[in-house]
Amino acid sequence: MKQRILSLTLAGAMLAGLFACAPAQSQTAGGTDADSTQTQQTTPAAATAISLLDGLPVLYDTSLTPAVPTFTVEPDLSNVINADTTDFWSDEARQKLAENGFLVSSGGWEFYEQYESNRYAYTPNFVTTDALLHTYHLYFVYLQSKVEKKQLSPALLSLSTTMQQQSQAQYEALQGTAWEQAALRNLAFFSVGVSLLQPDAAVPSAVADLVSQELALIQAGEGIAPSPVMNLDQVNSPDALQEDYTQYIPRSYYAGDEVLEPYFRAMMWYGRMTFRASDEDQTRSAALMTLALRDEAAREAWERIYAVTSFFTGTSDDATCLDYDPLLTAAYGENATVADMPDKDKAFEEFATSLQTLTPAAINSMPIYDDQDKDTATAGLRFMGQRFTLDAAVFQQLIYDNVSPKTDGTQRMLPDALDLPAALGSDTALNLLTEQGEAEYPNYSENMQALRTTLTQAPEQAWSSSLYAAWLDALRPLTQAKGEGWPQYMQSDAWARKDLSTMLGSWTELKHDSALYAKQVYAEMGGGGIEEKDDRGWVEAEPAVFGKLSALSQATADGLNGLGLLEESDGENLGILAELCRQLMVIAEKELKNELPTDDEFELIRSIGGQLEHFWTETVYDEEAGLYTPQQAPAALVADVATDPNGTVRQVGTDVNTIYVIVNVDGSLRIASGSVFGFYQFDQPMSERMTDQQWWAELGLSPDESGNWNLNDLPQYPSWINYTLENVYQ
Repeated sequence: MKQRILSLTLAGAMLAGLFACAPAQSQTAGGTDADSTQTQQTTPAAATAISLLDGLPVLYDTSLTPAVPTFTVEPDLSNVINADTTDFWSDEARQKLAENGFLVSSGGWEFYEQYESNRYAYTPNFVTTDALLHTYHLYFVYLQSKVEKKQLSPALLSLSTTMQQQSQAQYEALQGTAWEQAALRNLAFFSVGVSLLQPDAAVPSAVADLVSQELALIQAGEGIAPSPVMNLDQVNSPDALQEDYTQYIPRSYYAGDEVLEPYFRAMMWYGRMTFRASDEDQTRSAALMTLALRDEAAREAWERIYAVTSFFTGTSDDATCLDYDPLLTAAYGENATVADMPDKDKAFEEFATSLQTLTPAAINSMPIYDDQDKDTATAGLRFMGQRFTLDAAVFQQLIYDNVSPKTDGTQRMLPDALDLPAALGSDTALNLLTEQGEAEYPNYSENMQALRTTLTQAPEQAWSSSLYAAWLDALRPLTQAKGEGWPQYMQSDAWARKDLSTMLGSWTELKHDSALYAKQVYAEMGGGGIEEKDDRGWVEAEPAVFGKLSALSQATADGLNGLGLLEESDGENLGILAELCRQLMVIAEKELKNELPTDDEFELIRSIGGQLEHFWTETVYDEEAGLYTPQQAPAALVADVATDPNGTVRQVGTDVNTIYVIVNVDGSLRIASGSVFGFYQFDQPMSERMTDQQWWAELGLSPDESGNWNLNDLPQYPSWINYTLENVYQ
């Protein structure tokens, strides 16, 4: 059994892909010398877009020392001025509120609802980071889907058609040579892409059977099988490339959309299929593909798609034609043509050898077996490779076979969502994982410690390599322990767990929104009433989160504008969101310094429901139908984040809960309420990767496909969420 303890050196190498995404690392390092190592390249347009995220302004006061005075809550809540809010609560609920200083009650539909209800009932608002993180998600997915529909889907069809034509010409030119089969593979490969986007498109007769077989597997989405197109007549070989066809099940916001479902499948096809460097014939295909992409129209379309998707999610974890092109030139010369390929065996040998200089992918997203070397089995070219993300890289180091089996043979085939906050520094998450027995896996603790050290030392540019990375950075403050001077309820273990739920709830939305582009990790197989108008509320004292969200919102607008993709109204709304987050940051800083917000700032807290509803309206409103779609529950989402190729996927999900917090406003204790994430983690058969629509039915928010409502057997939160009651009422 291989032992893979993650040293600090290896951890640093594992993160090299992240740093390579930054503009400063966009050029190939080391030339083409066989002894050097090259980092994956990116395009000038992608580098320019990403550079707009570099050096995001630090808006919050990094030197602030919290100085919130302590206060005592009477067990019967008699010194809380609106304690009558709890008159109909259960004794357990009142006790939890008094002991912890806060309580979460399950149930809800959308984040703004609680705040709007509070405003009309003169109830103090508690403005949560959850609500603003969710609002950013709404705009992220709204903008990304709009760009995909209007720009990327047509561009992908144009690119696929051009590459199909180029491959047809190459196939005709190479018939009767040793390169014929490689050209045939490419013709079939791009014909699949065209057919996925345009089902009625003509398929060249030479590859009609191959394309039909591949499309049947993709549409069925039932499991792992050898790819007919990638393996050709070697489909039964022990070395045949295996594909997980369940990945082609449309999910996230793509499911049910007549434009985005075909786009999802085609991009998944181009992002997952690997032309392996260890396979001579597939390497020939990769060389021909690289030559074909030198076509001006094809190259322009490819670079446009790659630049936009890189800005949202990051650059490819795998080598692309950008990486192969200079190596091909070095071997064959600058003016190489298709006709040169069959007659230059030494040039091909030089080219194939030079591929070893490319940096291996940090994340394995392919089904492979114990006896296969991961780098050898997975290294190669992907036409539009799926993207490196830090969370997937973390998970990769904490599952089999980087983590060894327990003494009873149990393997850690899937990560736990808590692995991420633990690696980012959360001691609460690490303790929970230890209590669950994760440290019993050999190498787990060593790898975790190496990750924690490496991530602590990561340069700031690591957190600005894409909108995905910057969003993840905005969640990092939630992993930090809150000590003396912070509001006392924030110093408790219960609040630390609430912060984990907030972080993982927003992270679930991030994974949901990037389901198509981000690489998914695979294990290897084997008192008296409140005065009517004194409804002054409180902002969750997390100025760093609000500040990072403000900078991220503005950078989103600037980057999309730089790419020529931002409509004026969207730019205005992102500017409004950035300013709202900045104002909440200022209020949170005042609270931590024990300063009273101004009347205008209290009014902002009071009106937050209307502010959030504005963004919900802008992003969820169905323009074509001319109405809202209440059956859609954008705050209740599900995503699959890791795959055990033996047949299971790890799913995470969210819904909306209500939080009640006892806060001290101007010397007066009161119960303020707001909205927070509910977080779920569970496993599904890989052939049943869950869609949002199925998740809504599970939660009882909409009927299932048979029209039945689930009102009883509802999903349960993880056991570590111990601060939530299903219902606070008696």
